Amino acid sequence: MNHRAGFVNILGNPNVGKSTIMNALVGEKLSIITSKAQTTRHRIMGIVNGDDFQIVYSDTPGILKPQYKLQAAMMSFVKTALADADVILYVTDVNENPCTEKEYTTKIRESGIPIITVINKIDLSNQKELERITISWIEIFPDSPVIPVSAINKFNLDTLLNAVTSKLPEGEPFFPKDQLTDKYERFFASEILREKILLNYKKEIPYSVEIEIESFKEETDIIRIRTLIHVARESQKGILIGHRGAMLKKVGTQARHDMEAFFGKKIFLELFVKVTRDWRDKPSMLKRFGYR
Repeated sequence: MNHRAGFVNILGNPNVGKSTIMNALVGEKLSIITSKAQTTRHRIMGIVNGDDFQIVYSDTPGILKPQYKLQAAMMSFVKTALADADVILYVTDVNENPCTEKEYTTKIRESGIPIITVINKIDLSNQKELERITISWIEIFPDSPVIPVSAINKFNLDTLLNAVTSKLPEGEPFFPKDQLTDKYERFFASEILREKILLNYKKEIPYSVEIEIESFKEETDIIRIRTLIHVARESQKGILIGHRGAMLKKVGTQARHDMEAFFGKKIFLELFVKVTRDWRDKPSMLKRFGYR
């Protein structure tokens, strides 16, 4: 059999560029990207097909120590990704200190799963510094190739793709060759809106918000989306809406434009804000929102 297929799971700390790398490798914006930690909450799959291979990438939340049940649920996605990977892409960047990552990197090294170490953001470094960083990561993952990339500039991604395909096991594709992801349209609509909230609000607001798509009706030339934005406290509702609804209108307009580009249709977007107290620590609500 000449065909290769496997699950390539992307692990690493927050803000090292995991989502940017997956989007660049897949060629589509599947994961939202902001400079804030904990931007990625779910495990998101992106599928890349060639004539003789299928790569099922998984973007995962950044590794952290949970402070509430939502974060614990996020880390369950990371745990699952470590358990079912055929190949692990461990993503770091030129700013990260390898010496601080011993606990989780030891788990990854001892898993026995083939590892590729990806050093991202090399456009922010120089050759001498990159050589020093590379040596440090070779000491942590001795059997892993270390590949420097700049995901934002799409530099050296061909080398990364070749390294990934070389480590895939032989096998038939897991998904149809024309499938791009395992997520539904509703999920991407909610993520686009959540990205705009992350970009437009500060402090605790982005981390206290969850998006629920109440209805998603696709017609011939328009998609009608009714969205419920959950917040944890009453004070957050007022901040989210803003004076005379100005902030919510701004966020809705930005989200609608991106949704129209993503779905290729006009979008009619309705936004409502609801106080769901302490939803981040309520198992029933987390299950409703798609967390384990």
